[in-house]
Amino acid sequence: MLIDGFQSILSWVQLALGVYSAVMLIDAATRREDAYRAADKQNKGMWLIFLGLATALLFLLPMLSFLPIIGVIAVIVYTVDVRPALRAVAGGGRGPRRGSSSDGPYGPYNGGR
Repeated sequence: MLIDGFQSILSWVQLALGVYSAVMLIDAATRREDAYRAADKQNKGMWLIFLGLATALLFLLPMLSFLPIIGVIAVIVYTVDVRPALRAVAGGGRGPRRGSSSDGPYGPYNGGR
C-alpha cells in the first residue's frame, strides 16, 4: 500500500515535469534564431532537439530510469541559463523599460555635469 502511494505521487511528479518540459519546448520554438547566437547559447535546433527528447522521455519512460533524469537536467539548464539569456538579448522583460540608454550601474550618466 505504501509503495502504491509512492508510485502514484511519482507519476504525478513525472506528469508535471513532462508538461513543464513541453512548455519549455514551445518557449524555445517561439524564440528567434538570432537571439540564440547573440546570447552565445548554441543554436535553436540543438535546444529544440534536447527539449523534444526530454519531453518524449518524460512521457514514455519511468521516472526512475536514467534517461528521463538526463532530460530533466536539460530542461533545468534551459530554464535557468538559456531562457534568461534569451530574454535579456531579445528585450523580453516584464513591464515597461526603466531608465535610459545612458544609465550606468550607479545611475544616469550626465556627461560630467
